[in-house]
Amino acid sequence: MKAREMRNLAFLRRLVSVLTATMILGVLAITTLLFLRLNQAQPAAMPLPEALTLPAGTRALAVTYTRERILVITEEDELLIFDAQGEELRQRITLAPVAFE
Repeated sequence: MKAREMRNLAFLRRLVSVLTATMILGVLAITTLLFLRLNQAQPAAMPLPEALTLPAGTRALAVTYTRERILVITEEDELLIFDAQGEELRQRITLAPVAFE
């Protein structure tokens, strides 16, 4: 009985050592990947206009910038689509009201 217990203890000791080494290697791999990912060159920010002139009587709730246009959602449930420079209002879309239940 004593020899069998000793074999089990040796197996458990090896198992704990292997699992510890695996955890250490996993933490090192995650740390390395985070370091490499966070040190990559960031893409250049898009140039944004200094100001955006909205039509009279409108207030912006949300603004989204893309490469080709600027989208503005107003309090009046309208979507205003401007060119990338924010100078020309290209389209005005009335949004259907959303009913939250």
